[in-house]
Amino acid sequence: MKAVSRCWRAALGSFAFAGLLDMSATAAASEPVDVELVLAVDISSSMTLDELVLQRQGYVAAFRSPEVANAIRDGVHGRVAVTYVEWGASGSRRIVVPWTLIGSPSDALRMADALEQAPVKSLYQTSISGAIRFGQRAINGNEFTGIRRVIDISGDGPNNQGGLVTASRDVAVSDGITINGLPLILGDRAFGDETLPDLDVYYADCVIGGPRSFVLPVRSWDQFPEAVRRKLVLELAGGAATGAGSSEETARLWMTSGGTTDCSIGETLWRGWSNDNGDTN
Repeated sequence: MKAVSRCWRAALGSFAFAGLLDMSATAAASEPVDVELVLAVDISSSMTLDELVLQRQGYVAAFRSPEVANAIRDGVHGRVAVTYVEWGASGSRRIVVPWTLIGSPSDALRMADALEQAPVKSLYQTSISGAIRFGQRAINGNEFTGIRRVIDISGDGPNNQGGLVTASRDVAVSDGITINGLPLILGDRAFGDETLPDLDVYYADCVIGGPRSFVLPVRSWDQFPEAVRRKLVLELAGGAATGAGSSEETARLWMTSGGTTDCSIGETLWRGWSNDNGDTN
C-alpha cells in the first residue's frame, strides 16, 4: 500500500510540475508590455538609395537617443515590443528586425545596431493598405500583450496598390489598433504627371486612425532624425504631445480627419502613369 501511495504521490507531483511548466509557457507567450509597435517603413523606388540610407539612419539614431530610452523606462511596465518592417507593394515586404523586447538602454542600442547592420534595398510600388494589414497580423500573432497597439506608417506617397487604404485602416482600428503617420513631403515627389504636395492631409484623412492617432510631417531630410525621435517618444511614452513646438512642420500633430481628401488619388495617379508608360513603350 505504501508503495502504491508513493507512486500516486509521484504521479501527482509530475502532473503538478507539468502544470507549472504549462503556466510558465503561457506567461512567456503573453509578455506584458506598454506598447506593441510596428514600424512600417516605405522603401518604394521613388526614393533613391541615398535617401533610403538616410531614412534608416534616422531610426538608428532615434533608438540610440536617451529620450527614447527614457520614454520606454517611464512606462507602466518599462518595456515595449517593436518590429521594423520595410514595405512596397501589397505582397512585397521585408522584416528587417523581428519582434524585439526593449526594456533597457542596452536593448535599445541592440535594436539600433540590428537596423544599422541590415542591408538597404528598395521595393516596387506603394501599398499602405498592405502594410497596415501586415502590421495588424503581426500584432495579433506576436507573443506580447500591450496596453497599446500601434502601427506607424512612414512614406513619401499615397497608396496606389493593394486595395483602398481606408478599408484596411478601418479594419485595423476596429481591432483596437492605432495607426500613426510620418509622411515625407520632400520637394516635388512626382506621381504620374502630378504631385501630391498635401501628403500630410492625405495621411490625416485616409491613413491614420484610432485613439490619439497623429500625423507628423517631414519636409526635408534635415528634419527627419528629429521627427523620428519625437514620434517614437510620443508612441512609446503615450503621453501628451509635449514639446511639439509651433512651427508649420509640427502643426498637424494630433490632427483629426477633415474627411475631404480623395483617398483613391494614389490609385488614380498610378493608373495614369501606367497608361502613359505603356503608350511610350
